[in-house]
Amino acid sequence: MSLRRVAVELGHRAYAIHIGPGAIGEAAAWRDAVRGRHALVVTNPVVGAHYAARVVAALGAREVRVHEVPEGEAHKTLAEAGRVFAALAALKASRDATVVALGGGVIGDLAGFAAACWMRGVALVQVPTTLLAMVDSAVGGKTAVDLPEGKNLVGGFHQPRAVVADTDTLATLPARELRAGLAEVLKYGAIGDPAFLDWLAAHADALLAREPGATTHAIETSCRHKAGIVARDEHESGERALLNFGHTFAHALETATGYEALRHGEAVAIGMVLAARLSAALGLAGAVQARELAAALARFGLPTAPPAGLAPTRLLELMRLDKKAQSGRLRLVLWRGPGRAEVVPDVPEDAILAVLR
Repeated sequence: MSLRRVAVELGHRAYAIHIGPGAIGEAAAWRDAVRGRHALVVTNPVVGAHYAARVVAALGAREVRVHEVPEGEAHKTLAEAGRVFAALAALKASRDATVVALGGGVIGDLAGFAAACWMRGVALVQVPTTLLAMVDSAVGGKTAVDLPEGKNLVGGFHQPRAVVADTDTLATLPARELRAGLAEVLKYGAIGDPAFLDWLAAHADALLAREPGATTHAIETSCRHKAGIVARDEHESGERALLNFGHTFAHALETATGYEALRHGEAVAIGMVLAARLSAALGLAGAVQARELAAALARFGLPTAPPAGLAPTRLLELMRLDKKAQSGRLRLVLWRGPGRAEVVPDVPEDAILAVLR
């Protein structure tokens, strides 16, 4: 199967997303993306054991260092970013160095943050190895680390020079991580493409079985949606905010559970259900539509309700700290049914609490 290519049109900073089996080994995927003679590959021990050697080989005759970060969201911190900076210093990386993010969303966010900060910004190549990262976090230039007070509170926009989405890496992805990625795929259908949502429902078995054709089509379609939105609204001043459907609830759930009980995609699945239910309660969508969205997510083995024992008031407190809030007032992405989402300011907190309860 030949590689698919999706362009992210950002003027002189435009870049390509290369999608397909064996993408890491394709010279065209790396051409013009890597600068200088120094490259730092940031990964975790699990992913690194499988794929770091392939990336080092693809980088060719450069001085390359592999830096491993412990696995998990709990390590997406300023302290861990400091260790990446130390690795760049040990490499004697100059302003024409390249940082390669090899891994899932945690690695992509952390390595991207380091690339954005080192010498005020060096080249970045995203090599996502999870479905969620391929369709979401590796595309669009968002980088961040977490604080104890909340997720992704420290970060910036730093676009990669290329995204290399090698679908062969999904073969070693745990089933739970695959399902978590499918939540973000379903999101694109929910917020802007009802036909894609129908296609996903019809191909659920093939996607869960990692059938290559269906998987590549789902990734390519998702990336085309995100690439278009990013090109029109790079810094999330308007349309790009719709990509956060379910995420204000999700980030609160992740923070409240210490980033351990839920994968990000699982939290997003729950968040989308809560947002749909809130939308129905506010008269924006029908209750039947909210139930159908929950059923679609459940069909992919995703959770649709928060873990037991979380206090609604604590979740609401965390939601107030979300980046999409303005002047302490909650601003949520709500839903009008398949393919239609919108940003709603000043959402009544009593309605949110009712949904959380």
